[in-house]
Amino acid sequence: MTKKDLTPESWIWAIVENPGRSESFLGQYDETNDIRFVPAFYDKESALRCMNSFSKNKASVYEAQAVIFEDLLNYTKKQGFIIFILDNEGKILDKLS
Repeated sequence: MTKKDLTPESWIWAIVENPGRSESFLGQYDETNDIRFVPAFYDKESALRCMNSFSKNKASVYEAQAVIFEDLLNYTKKQGFIIFILDNEGKILDKLS
C-alpha cells in the first residue's frame, strides 16, 4: 500500500495507548522541527517492530492496532497532530496532515 492507495475506509496500523480504557493514539513531538505527529504503518509487522522506538509513558500499556484511516485522520485533526507513515525501520514514507 502507498499514500495514493489510501482511502478513508483503508485500514492502517497505529500504536494505541491504554487500549480498552481511556485509549488514545500514541503521539510524538519532534522538538527539532516543532512537529507533533502520530506514527502509523501500512502493516502490522512494521508497527510491532518500531513500537519500542518511541517515547512512552511508563505507566501506560501500548498495543499495535489496525484502525480505519479516516478515524485516525479525524483524531489527529482534533488533537493538532499530523500522521507520519513509517516503514519497518522507522523511516518516514509519507506525511499526512
